[in-house]
Amino acid sequence: MELRRATEKDSNTIWKMQTEAFAELLAKYEDYDTNPGNETVERIKARLLQPYTYFYFIIVGNNVVGAIRIVDMKDGSRKRIAPLFILKKYRNKGYAQLAMIETEKIHGQNNWKLDTIFQEEGNCYLYEKMGYCKTGQTEIINDKMTLVYYEKN
Repeated sequence: MELRRATEKDSNTIWKMQTEAFAELLAKYEDYDTNPGNETVERIKARLLQPYTYFYFIIVGNNVVGAIRIVDMKDGSRKRIAPLFILKKYRNKGYAQLAMIETEKIHGQNNWKLDTIFQEEGNCYLYEKMGYCKTGQTEIINDKMTLVYYEKN
């Protein structure tokens, strides 16, 4: 598994992958304002142009299996994972965990944050397995979905 940093020219590829990867969650939770699967290609392009955004393709062999975006201000503030996704046919093979390990090698092991869907137990399990702890902060998005916030020191 390797990470390859995406550039502005990868906007359409990331948009297509992200839309596909989050489609089931968008249909399930109807979180149109917060789901990465409902973002526009223009928003992804704008993020790729941010000096503090590091978007990486997750590559296994010759296959791009997903992507991870790191927000790293390089000022001592918490780094943020938002989003991390694996395409459906590559899930449950440990690639998300490996991607997180690799991003920590690049951006440092401590001082991280993220949020995920409280109702998605597999996501919560992954982040807790990786050393993230719930902050106690939650945010109700709608009657189907609540976000739960995590930190790793």
